[in-house]
Amino acid sequence: MDKQWERNFPDGCAGVILNLGDTCITDNGMAKMDFGKTYAVGAMTSFKDSFIDENTHLFGVCLKPGVFPNFYNYAPQNEIIDQTIQLEKRHSFDIDKFMKNRVHYLHEFFIHRLQPVNGLVKSVLEDIHQSQGQVIISEIAKKNFTTVRQLERKFNIQLGITPKEYARIVRFQNALFRINESRQRTSLADIAFECGYYDHSHLTNEIKRNTGMAPSQL
Repeated sequence: MDKQWERNFPDGCAGVILNLGDTCITDNGMAKMDFGKTYAVGAMTSFKDSFIDENTHLFGVCLKPGVFPNFYNYAPQNEIIDQTIQLEKRHSFDIDKFMKNRVHYLHEFFIHRLQPVNGLVKSVLEDIHQSQGQVIISEIAKKNFTTVRQLERKFNIQLGITPKEYARIVRFQNALFRINESRQRTSLADIAFECGYYDHSHLTNEIKRNTGMAPSQL
């Protein structure tokens, strides 16, 4: 395989990556991942490119939005937003144990780290997903008996982004799904209306912001 850039779009999720191959360049050329090292990947607010080839072998665990602090509580998520950070040894995967029995090792690794966190964020995430990102944050805060400011603080700690930013990502992902499903049978203006955007231009700008591409390129 020729060397190429692989692009990922924001989905509101954080993750953990173990590099099992050659050094990999990521974060649009701003970071690298070395063999045998474990990395935390913060939630993205825009697209991210990684440089890969036939010797790139990455194993990733994608965690649901807001779940990272259930296993790692050494730093609030807003400190690693849009970044790939090498973890200390005590937070990292043991590559030898991982290679012997991946499923068993990962199960034990995360079970031993599992700890409860405040359920407020989970409830708000459910509301955002049910509405496909078309929400008014002040109304969700009121529904969950809290304030927008308190909700933003909780989201910054557990997700790294605000509720409004997360709702924007969910709405974008829904629009992206509609575009892929329609196969050009539905106009971009109609998709924009269905997904709660002001107009065709608003959706186009969101697509460019999150993917680095025009809608026609998708």
